[in-house]
Amino acid sequence: MKTLLAGLCALVLAVWGWDVAQATWPATAHPWWIARQELLHLSGLLSIALMSLAMLLATRPGWLEAPLGGLDRIYRTHKWAGILGIGLAAAHWLVEMGDDVLKATIGREGRLPKEKYAGFLEVLRDLAKDMGEWAIYAVLLMLVITLWRRFPYRAWRFLHRAMPVLYLVLAFHALLLAPRDYWQQPLGALVAVLVVAGSYGAFRALAGSIGRTRRHAGSLVAIEHPAPDVTGVRCRMGDDWPGHRPGQFAFVTFDAREGGHPFTIASADQGDGTIAFQIKALGDYTGTLAGRLAVGQPVSIEGPYGCFDLDRCDARARQIWIAGGIGVTPFLAWLEALSHERANAPVAELHYCTRDSAADPFVGRLQALCAHLPSVRLTVHDARAGDRLQAAALRDAASAEVWFCGPRGLADTLRAELARLGRRPRFHQEAFAMR
Repeated sequence: MKTLLAGLCALVLAVWGWDVAQATWPATAHPWWIARQELLHLSGLLSIALMSLAMLLATRPGWLEAPLGGLDRIYRTHKWAGILGIGLAAAHWLVEMGDDVLKATIGREGRLPKEKYAGFLEVLRDLAKDMGEWAIYAVLLMLVITLWRRFPYRAWRFLHRAMPVLYLVLAFHALLLAPRDYWQQPLGALVAVLVVAGSYGAFRALAGSIGRTRRHAGSLVAIEHPAPDVTGVRCRMGDDWPGHRPGQFAFVTFDAREGGHPFTIASADQGDGTIAFQIKALGDYTGTLAGRLAVGQPVSIEGPYGCFDLDRCDARARQIWIAGGIGVTPFLAWLEALSHERANAPVAELHYCTRDSAADPFVGRLQALCAHLPSVRLTVHDARAGDRLQAAALRDAASAEVWFCGPRGLADTLRAELARLGRRPRFHQEAFAMR
């Protein structure tokens, strides 16, 4: 994520720097007015570049899953590209408003002459300026709502549908107000490519075509409640279901009005078109889901996605697998797949962290699966009994490969403890932060 965002910003800085190096200003121009103009241009360029990237990544491009490490990381990059883009849009607006400060301090003398336009183009530029200002106010409001975690997901999802329209307004603003000389330099070509890519994503979102080719119809064939706060469902898919790799997830839609939610597939692919999910009540939607499901109900599943894949485990590295709570689901799929291919099972330590092992519906299932896999050693950490997983228990972790799925707080704690112990293993972690 950081590499992609930093690389895009560096590219924009490079072509902007080329434009500045080629620029000539009137001898009467004051350095502060020149600085204001270039900061205005740079903040606008960085903002539209990052928002264009965010719009492109919103299309869930399958060809980027492997390079970026999975759709969960694509969405995390999408989120931060949007946040940074909106922040720079706010900075762009503040620089624009800063001309009054310069007028009050150094006066109007030394201002750069404005480019002259006439006719319909001038009307369009005035319109683009006004629309851009209001769009910035709107995206700032969207940013506040997105970061306010208590704001209801369904309402946020509905409001978020306005983002493609706001992006197109800001792209219109950027294209119409870009200086003429940009279109004769690499900077103009870069802006054009970015806007085309972002507009592609915006129009696909408005058309509702994102993920359409990966949507598959199915039906619920079994529902169970292994625990009061866990609902297990089994779905039978149609002939077009492509199958999945152990550890992948999918967007599951039980109600078209609610839309799809990401859940890890908790079963191995048996080739019969059936897949299972274990869904924990963690919010408004999942908390009431159990009472709204019925056997025979149609379901739409988009996917599969993700790179939390058993086949990606490094056979040469020591394997440490850590699951916390409902984060056990990908490992259930892993173990189920390995139970049919015992000869290929790696030597691994599986640590399962639970609040109460006696009431946990997955402990027995893990023990049964691991009983048939001698190379996988299971350790259950029962918080109620005072047994919490500590980094010190991860022997030889420095040379190991860690696969983690569970609460982010637990992952952050383990990472910090491992760093203090001087151990920095390869740490694979899914990031289900789609908002």
